Amino acid sequence: MTLSMYQASVPVFVRQFASLTAILDKGAAFAAERGIDPSELIDARLAPDMAALPRQIQIASDGVKGCVARLAGIDVPGYADTETTFDTLKERIAKTVAFIESVPADQIDGTEDREISLKFGEQSINLSGQAYLLTFVLPNFFFHVSIAYALLRSKGVEIGKRDYLGG
Repeated sequence: MTLSMYQASVPVFVRQFASLTAILDKGAAFAAERGIDPSELIDARLAPDMAALPRQIQIASDGVKGCVARLAGIDVPGYADTETTFDTLKERIAKTVAFIESVPADQIDGTEDREISLKFGEQSINLSGQAYLLTFVLPNFFFHVSIAYALLRSKGVEIGKRDYLGG
């Protein structure tokens, strides 16, 4: 049996977003238990030139909703990047998951050869649907989720590999 484009995308995104939501819950609980202003965790950066927690989650969300929409041949929904709390970050994740779960599998399956064009300022790249998912979206998604995890871990939130992997 072959692995379909849907199976390689939506369930993977949904599972990892569930893990990320649980990690955010642990971050919020950590701040509350220790009397820490949650903004200390929300505004954390691993390096001065790296984005803080909200931007990591926004980028992961944008990549996922963009992927599913482009593969399905539908408009990419736009979300305002206004999240500044654990609750609003979890709402962003939930909204993203609701969108990707609303797209039927048959709109994504069979898109391995669909041409996906992306613009980055003046530069554009063209990829097959399969290359787009496997070599662009998935690595970027896991990078930003990993950074979100690392940001909270670096601030002392008691999370580990099992939290990241979820399940």
